[in-house]
Amino acid sequence: MSDRDEAFAEYFAARSGAMRGTAYLLCGDWHRAEDLVQTAFTKLYRHWHRVARHEALDPYVRQVLIRTFIDDGRRGWWRRERTQEAPLERTAPAGSSDDRLMLIEALAAVPARQRAVLVLRYWEDMSVEETAAALGCTAGTVKSQASRGLDALRALVPHPVTAE
Repeated sequence: MSDRDEAFAEYFAARSGAMRGTAYLLCGDWHRAEDLVQTAFTKLYRHWHRVARHEALDPYVRQVLIRTFIDDGRRGWWRRERTQEAPLERTAPAGSSDDRLMLIEALAAVPARQRAVLVLRYWEDMSVEETAAALGCTAGTVKSQASRGLDALRALVPHPVTAE
């Protein structure tokens, strides 16, 4: 294995899990998230020899991941593979709740660009400027997309009923 391949393998092993979590929040499907991460890392590997600063790869890979997600959403339904729901063979971790599932379903219903902004701003904890750079847009666009995305989430998530 060449030094190039070893460096890439180390980076993939260290960061693919985090990128998979981000991809899941974008698309709401673990299988599709794995496909998005695989596609993003494949694109990275093809240009690995041109990457000058290996220590600053996360923003670049995140940007590739988001663009892959948005581009994938532009494809017609006939070009995308569909996964079938299969029952989980493991138990849910302690502390999981219906609220989390409801929020993930609601996030999946938010338009792709707004979802990308919400994931970067509130899951990845990126600033408005960092989010704008990752998405290739202005800070104002990030703010408006975040506002619209949060409004969409509020409309999709029912308010909790308080016991009196």
